[in-house]
Parts: sequence; structure tokens; C-alpha cells
Amino acid sequence: MDEICLRNYAHLGDAVWELFVREKTVFKTQKAKNLHSLTTKHVCAGFQAELLNFLTDKLTEDEKELVRKAGNIPVPIARRNMQKEYRMSTSFEALIGWCYLNDKKRLEELFEIISNSEIFLI
Repeated sequence: MDEICLRNYAHLGDAVWELFVREKTVFKTQKAKNLHSLTTKHVCAGFQAELLNFLTDKLTEDEKELVRKAGNIPVPIARRNMQKEYRMSTSFEALIGWCYLNDKKRLEELFEIISNSEIFLI
């Protein structure tokens, strides 16, 4: 799997993850400011890195390899001050994007694991 594919998986995974979070938050409040706050809290790099840490022991060997490779993608200059967090977030997004395109059942399983965890409180 080359770097371009991994970046593309991460690009798609970012959108898929945000849609998943928005589906979870949409009925929580009528106030746009609160809705935005609930959503952005769960789609930021720090939270995604935390989720990846949580999921790591639940991943297959192939998924761990994808995550490892995605974590080696060069970091944009603007993100260098939080390099580790950004790399983990990108790896999480790449995993989500890969599952979305290649194994929707596995994506549903991962989303179910996340939804039922104490880390994902919405």
C-alpha cells in the first residue's frame, strides 16, 4: 500500500468519521453552538488518537500494519508541534477510510466497539 493510497484513505476516513459523529449528535440538542461543540470534540486529532489507542488491541494484524504504515506518512509543517497526535489521528482516519471502502462489516464492528465504550460519551 503506497503513501498516496494511505493519504486518500485518511481523507475519506475523516469524512466518514465526522458523519458517524454527526449522526450520533444530531438529536442531542437544538442549539447549533452546542451541536458544533459536541461534534468537534469527537473529530479532533487528540480524540482520534485516543480512540486509536483504545482500539489497538482489538485490531487484526493487517489493520495494525495499515495503522503503522499510515503513521509514517510525512507530517505537514503546520502540524509538527503535535506530530505524534497528528500521526495517530491520520492512522485512525486511514483505518476508517480503508474499512469504509473494503470491509463495511468491519467498519460497523469498529463503530459498535467505539459506541459502547466509555471513551465515546455523547
